[in-house]
Amino acid sequence: MAYFTIMTMQQTPFYKLHKDPIDRFITTALQEDIGDGDHTSLSCLSHTQHSSAKLIAKESGIIAGVDLAQIIFKHVNDSIQCNLKIQDGSPILPGDIVMTIEGPQHDLLATERLVLNCMQRMSGIATLTHRLSQKIAHTKCVLLDTRKTTPNFRYPEKWAVNIGGGKNHRIGLFDMIMIKDNHIDFNGNLSNTLKKTQAYLKQNNLSIKTIVEVRNLAEIEECFAFPWIQRLLLDNMSPKELKKAIALIDGRFSTEASGNINEDTLVEIAETGVDYASLGALTHSAKNIDLSLKSL
Repeated sequence: MAYFTIMTMQQTPFYKLHKDPIDRFITTALQEDIGDGDHTSLSCLSHTQHSSAKLIAKESGIIAGVDLAQIIFKHVNDSIQCNLKIQDGSPILPGDIVMTIEGPQHDLLATERLVLNCMQRMSGIATLTHRLSQKIAHTKCVLLDTRKTTPNFRYPEKWAVNIGGGKNHRIGLFDMIMIKDNHIDFNGNLSNTLKKTQAYLKQNNLSIKTIVEVRNLAEIEECFAFPWIQRLLLDNMSPKELKKAIALIDGRFSTEASGNINEDTLVEIAETGVDYASLGALTHSAKNIDLSLKSL
């Protein structure tokens, strides 16, 4: 198998779209771990002597973070070579070799922990996302993540959701307007909030999407006067309530179920005909997948 280079990795859609924040994350994460130097490796390993290692799966799941691992290795030393055996999004079994790497001893070990921390976390998220996506594959419902992410690790976590078969709701507060209960309550009612939002978008010449959280049928009807809304977030509704809401909306807006959705309730919610279901659990409750890096 041919070696992958940094140019190949830049074509990964998620990385290409979010290159700057991901590169900043890598820089700060390495600074956090290495500080003024990896004194253990500095004391006994060579900067020039090359060695090889293999990244091994220790449990079953969906692998994620392979592309990010390559980017991290190349960030530390562009001469490090990564030979991929298994691609992002593929199933893994205990004992599978995900990749082999070759490069200066010191740089391999200085990078090892960041690579494993990222890949173990990302693989756990991708595995959970894949499992839940498969449970609702017979419906049109798409799984979405939320902003319930680990501070400063949001981009890898959302990347992992993509790898596992889900979609990103929004990256942060900057790339979508999402009117929630507090916004509505602070403004007195939903119509006041939407009028202000519409004026803000026009004044600032913004074309970002707007999602509105609605708590009942009356708030849904208020939204009909604002057809520029892209999606209604149906908050904490039972399957019976969701069906009524979807019938009332009648295709005017796309729909999203949110609030208290878990693995036990997901299928029934998806079968109501809702377009999306958002689960904070995808990123805050996934169990890491155990991986290790061993010398060849």
